[in-house]
Amino acid sequence: MDNINKTEAAVEAVLFAVGESVEVERLAQAVETDKDTLTKIIRNMSDKYEKEDRGIRIIELNGAFQLCTKNEYYDVLSRVINMPKKHVLTDVLLETLSIIAYKQPVTRQEVESIRGVSCTHAINRLIEYNLVTEVGRLDAVGKPILFGTTEDFLRSFGVSSTDELPVISPDKIEDFRQEAMEELNVEIDT
Repeated sequence: MDNINKTEAAVEAVLFAVGESVEVERLAQAVETDKDTLTKIIRNMSDKYEKEDRGIRIIELNGAFQLCTKNEYYDVLSRVINMPKKHVLTDVLLETLSIIAYKQPVTRQEVESIRGVSCTHAINRLIEYNLVTEVGRLDAVGKPILFGTTEDFLRSFGVSSTDELPVISPDKIEDFRQEAMEELNVEIDT
């Protein structure tokens, strides 16, 4: 077995045993190689898993890697173990989650001012689903809680960081604004 195979086996063992994402720096230190080389090795492993159509995959999350089951095998896996039901995101939850994802860190009051309605229930549900978490407190009167997205959010939406979220064009934003105002029956001065 050559060095790369031993490194791949060690990475696979660590990612399997940990079950959560592991920062590339910690992995590199554990397998005694540099971060850039290890990142290339792990990305090659990921490509190999895809090419061989394996039941597992390696995902990258903000400079960390995690070994996961492919989504298409969820039903098979759920027949073997008692897995919790996948959460359904309603339009309200998706809208609230989108605001948090694009504006983070953001307070509940900021989300409510954008949506125009109370968001306490939606934010609590997103926290329960582990898509949103408290990321700190705003240095203002009352020290309101700041919310941001989690690694589960990244995994669920298939992105490795929030930088990969789609960019919304200014024209589309104006269309959304027009639709919202029309729904509220408000005349817009243009």
